[in-house]
Amino acid sequence: MHRVPARGEEDERRTTPEASLPSGSRSPLPIFIFPPALDFYADDQASHKQVLTLYNPFPRVLRYKVLSTAPLRYTVVDAEGLVKPNSCIDIVTRHRDIRARHYGSTDKFRVEVWEEGGGRGVGGRKDIPATLHPTRPQSRERVTSESPKWHPPSHVFSVRHGRGVPRPLSPGLFGLYILVGLVSLVVLMLPLHGDPRSFLHENLHVSVVQKLVAAYVLGTNLIIQSLQSLLCL
Repeated sequence: MHRVPARGEEDERRTTPEASLPSGSRSPLPIFIFPPALDFYADDQASHKQVLTLYNPFPRVLRYKVLSTAPLRYTVVDAEGLVKPNSCIDIVTRHRDIRARHYGSTDKFRVEVWEEGGGRGVGGRKDIPATLHPTRPQSRERVTSESPKWHPPSHVFSVRHGRGVPRPLSPGLFGLYILVGLVSLVVLMLPLHGDPRSFLHENLHVSVVQKLVAAYVLGTNLIIQSLQSLLCL
């Protein structure tokens, strides 16, 4: 394995090889770094630049160093430095060799962290896999946006746009509405039971309940007729 050396006179420089690193990846000092993996896409130039964010939640200064198993393929900005207490730092990585021969290959960045003033052996380390993909997969958002739009069922109509306007009532049904309305109107005009001023036979007298029913039927009939007239306009 190889390391990414410290930044020199330039802000960015190609990594150079170093002696192999210890094989262990377990860390006595917990390392908080995001994302846990890097994905580069050959057809997306924006993805050729990735950022690793290293967090220091501890009340002491930490020193870090970034190493790589393929130093000639990557450029790393601020490959080593300090992280202040309760702070974070962004480590920029760039893929330099976007060729088909590397599609699907996975390299590793190793981030080593130790307390300032202490030795690297008492710190911690964490490996970050980095994979080069030929193409970026389609995102769910794009698939959702391209899905067919919902259309209302054919029986749903719009009066404002003049689509699906209902047909007028048939003559037979219209006549039934008229008959029911007339009967209800006659019932409302009949006298109540026990009315001494009425000249009609008492068999033609109606009760209060019958008048209420007739008023309800007449009102419902008028509402239906009004709605039907409006919808047919």
